[in-house]
Amino acid sequence: MTDGIGGIDRPRVAAFDVDGTLTMADCVVPFLRRTVGTPTLVGRMLRSPLSLARSGARRDRDALKAASAAATFRGLPLTAVEADAAVFAREVYDNGLRDDVVESLRRHVDEGDTVVLVSASFEVYLRPLAALLGVHDVLAVRLAVDDAGILTGDLDGPNCRGPEKVARLHRWLDDHAGDRSAVHLSAYGDSTGDRELLADADEAHWVGRGEMPR
Repeated sequence: MTDGIGGIDRPRVAAFDVDGTLTMADCVVPFLRRTVGTPTLVGRMLRSPLSLARSGARRDRDALKAASAAATFRGLPLTAVEADAAVFAREVYDNGLRDDVVESLRRHVDEGDTVVLVSASFEVYLRPLAALLGVHDVLAVRLAVDDAGILTGDLDGPNCRGPEKVARLHRWLDDHAGDRSAVHLSAYGDSTGDRELLADADEAHWVGRGEMPR
């Protein structure tokens, strides 16, 4: 679908955050716990070089995400994590989605808009979720894997939140739809991590509680 702003037809793109926006709650922690179990995850986190203390007791989200990934995924085969992620994605799809935001997403899909998920959640389970939703692409947190198909425990690139969400989306638009000015962008978010994404949109949809943070 195109818009007619300024008399120029522009392809429409809709970007959706996931945790708390598309889903009813955070998906990251449940997936980490599911992958290795809560006691194992806690034990590995406490032994991690990037401990909970160094991550500022959850205040430094980037450090916490790196520590969590190292504690959870290091040494696991990618194929095993992908299989578990597909099951988790189906559970989220069946029981964890927000009806109101999913209705908006499906309207965009039905109208022929390009729809992407732009999220600080892990790409490994968002891709199967996106397939179930009929979404075009996923821009999220990637996990590094070695030549033997074993996860290293590192993140393959920066945590996809805040300004990084906008940067990742702009690079994707450059590759798939022309530059940012070539499209009409709708964005959906619910947290301060979505503030920059919403500010960049032609049409911002705040679905969090209270007023959108400035």
